[in-house]
Amino acid sequence: MNDGGASLDLNTMTPSQFEEHLPELFATHNGRISDDPAFSSFLNHHPDCAALVRDLEYIAEAARSLLEPAQAEPSDAVWNSIQGKLKIAAAGDEP
Repeated sequence: MNDGGASLDLNTMTPSQFEEHLPELFATHNGRISDDPAFSSFLNHHPDCAALVRDLEYIAEAARSLLEPAQAEPSDAVWNSIQGKLKIAAAGDEP
């Protein structure tokens, strides 16, 4: 199915059927099924499915954050702080 779940009948769908469709739903909804109002009634009536969606969305968001590039260089304030601490440490080593 490539229609983002539009052909799914959420009024008659069982929780197990919903779980079967979760991989494609996550793929077509960019990992945010709960943002789609079409699913709100179903998730309100099936709290176990809602909890599963919340957990999977949390995991997907955490995974995305791991893939985001980190800041390449520390800020000038960090370098200045390191430099200051090194100077203090070096001054303490002198006789």
